[in-house]
Amino acid sequence: MVETRNFKVGGIEFGGGGLTIIAGPCVIESRDHAMKMAGAISGVAERVGLGLVYKSSFDKANRSSIESFRGGGMEFGLEILQAVKDGFGIPVVTDIHEPAQAAEAAEVADILQIPAFLCRQTDLLVAAARTNCAVNVKKGQFLSPWDAGNIVEKIRSAGNEKILLTERGASFGYNNLVVDFRSFPVMRGFGVPVVFDATHSLQLPGGLGKSTGGQSEYIENFARAAVACGIDAVFMEVHDDPANAPSDGPNQLPLERLEPLLRKLKQIHELVGEECRDPERFAAGPGS
Repeated sequence: MVETRNFKVGGIEFGGGGLTIIAGPCVIESRDHAMKMAGAISGVAERVGLGLVYKSSFDKANRSSIESFRGGGMEFGLEILQAVKDGFGIPVVTDIHEPAQAAEAAEVADILQIPAFLCRQTDLLVAAARTNCAVNVKKGQFLSPWDAGNIVEKIRSAGNEKILLTERGASFGYNNLVVDFRSFPVMRGFGVPVVFDATHSLQLPGGLGKSTGGQSEYIENFARAAVACGIDAVFMEVHDDPANAPSDGPNQLPLERLEPLLRKLKQIHELVGEECRDPERFAAGPGS
C-alpha cells in the first residue's frame, strides 16, 4: 500500500491521521455574509475540536443557466477571502477555472480548487501546481476513481506534492449522482489525502430545469459513512438560509445542523482511528 504524503496548509495537516472540515457557502455573496458565516463556522469547528479550511467561490462558471448568479468576480472575492483569513486566522480555498487565474488566486488562497468538470484540464492543473499552493481536485462525475491517478501525475509533473483528491459522486443516468465508496481506498492508493464532498454528492444536476436540485436531508448519512471509511477531510457547503441562497441552495447544509454533525463525525473518526491502532481488539468483538 502506498504511503499517504502528508502536508500542512496553515496550521492544518492533511494526511497525518486527523480529520479536517472544509466548509462555507457555495459562492461569496457579500463581505458581511462571508464574515458572518466564517465566524459561525469557525466557532463551531473550534468548539468541536476540528481543523477548518473556509471555502467559498468568487465565480461559479458552470452554472446551469445564463440567468444564474455566478458571483462578484475575482477581485471582489479575493478581497473578501483575505478579510476572512485576517479576521479569523483560518486557511481558505476557492475555485479557479482558467490557468490565468492561478497565480493571482494563490496570493490569497491556501488551497486552489479545480472544479469537477475541469479535473482533466492539463494546463489548469499544471498552472495551479506551479503556484506551490495545495491543489484540491474534485474528481469529475464522469471519471472513475482509478483514472484519477492521471490527475495526480499531472500535478506532480510540476513539482507539487500538496495534492488532495475529492469524491463528489458519479453520474447515474440523468439528473442524479451516486457515490461509490470504493473510490476512497482507490484514490488513497495514489499516496494522496482524500476528501469527501458531502453536499455536491447529493446534487440533482440540472434537476430544476434552470438550476440544480439536491437532497440535503441525506448529508449527515453520507458524511458519517465516508468518515467511517477513513477519509482525511469532509467538504460541505454550509449556509444560514439555503432556501434563499443564490447558488446550490437545495444541497447546502443548514448552519444549525453543522455542530451536531461535526460532533458525530469526530466521534466516528476517533473510533475508526482506535480500530486502526488496535485491530485485534476490535476483531475479537464485544467484551474483549
